[in-house]
Amino acid sequence: MTDIDVWRAAAAATGPADRAAAEAGARLAYRAAGLAEPERIVWADSPRAAVRLLGADDGTYGPAARGRGVREAVRTAPWAAERDRAQRRLGPQGWGRHWGATGGRLWEHTERLAERVRSGLVEELTAGSAAPAAAERSLRLLLLDAVLGQQDAAWLCAFDTQEGTPLHGLGVLARSAGWWWPYERLAVLCERPVELHRDEAGRLDRGDGPALAFPDGFALHAWRGMPVPAEFLAGLGTLTPERIRAEENAELRRVMLEFYGYDRYLRESGATPVHQDETGVLWRIPMPDDEPVVMVEVVNSTPEPDGTSRTYWLRVPPTTRTARQGVAWTFGLGVEAYAPLRQT
Repeated sequence: MTDIDVWRAAAAATGPADRAAAEAGARLAYRAAGLAEPERIVWADSPRAAVRLLGADDGTYGPAARGRGVREAVRTAPWAAERDRAQRRLGPQGWGRHWGATGGRLWEHTERLAERVRSGLVEELTAGSAAPAAAERSLRLLLLDAVLGQQDAAWLCAFDTQEGTPLHGLGVLARSAGWWWPYERLAVLCERPVELHRDEAGRLDRGDGPALAFPDGFALHAWRGMPVPAEFLAGLGTLTPERIRAEENAELRRVMLEFYGYDRYLRESGATPVHQDETGVLWRIPMPDDEPVVMVEVVNSTPEPDGTSRTYWLRVPPTTRTARQGVAWTFGLGVEAYAPLRQT
C-alpha cells in the first residue's frame, strides 16, 4: 500500500478511535511544539458533542479551565515550516508536482467533507436559538480552534510523518481519531464516524439513511453531495409521479427524479415523445417553476450476450430540439458534425 493509499484509508476510516494512540499523538504534538502536555484529555463522541462540551456554561471546560487555544503552535506552525522546507528543497515546480501526486489527490474530498461537517454543526446547533447570529458567531469561533484529525490526511500525506519528524504526533493522531481541539491545559479528542457513505466523486451520498453518522447520533444526510432532510430520504421509497410534481423545492424534486429514475417517471407519468429520428427518441418533462428535464432515449445496436438490446437515457440541455442534436451534444459536437457510421 502506498502512502497516499494509507492516508486515503485514514481519511475514510470509520469505527472506534484508537484512543491510546491518539492520546499519545496529541501529547507528542504538544511536545514537538515546545508546549507542556495538556493536563487533561477528554473524549467526545462527535464534533457536535465537543463543541457542546466546550460551549457549556458550567465552567468545567470553559476558557478559564482550558486555557488559551494552541492550534497555531500545535498544527499550523509545524505544517507551515514543513511546507516551506519542502518548497525550498523542491523549488516551485517540483513542489507543485509533489503536491499534485500526494495531497492534491485527496484535498478536495477531505476539505469538502470537513466543510460539510462545519455547516451541519452550524445548522443544527443554531436552530431555534433566540439569538441565532450570536450563536453562530460563538460556534464558528470554537470551530476555528479545531484540528481536523483524519480529515487533515490530504496535507499530512505530502510530508514525512514518521517517528522523529516534527509532524509525527499529528500523523499518529490523524490515523487514530477524528477532529480534536488543543488548548493550553485541555485537549478534546473526537471519535471517528461510525458510518461514511460517498459516491464515486467523493461526495456524501446515501438514499436510505445518514451519509455520515457518529456514535452519539450526530448525522448528515445527503444525496450526491446535496444536503437533504432525514425525513425527505425516508419518503423516497414511496414516491409517485404525482408526489414528484407536487414538490415545490426544485432541488429536492431533482433528487426525487434521480432516485425514482427518469425512464420510470416517463413511463408512469404518461409522457409522450417530442421528436424521433434514426438516433433515438427525445422526451421532455415539464417541471413547475424549473427548467424542463430533457432526455434522449437511445438503443445500443450491439446486442447484449443474451441477445437483447440495452436502452440508455441521456440527460441533455433544455434547449435541445431533436434527438440527433441531443446525442451530438453528449459527444461534444454540433449536430452538423455528428455523423456516426452506426448507432452504438
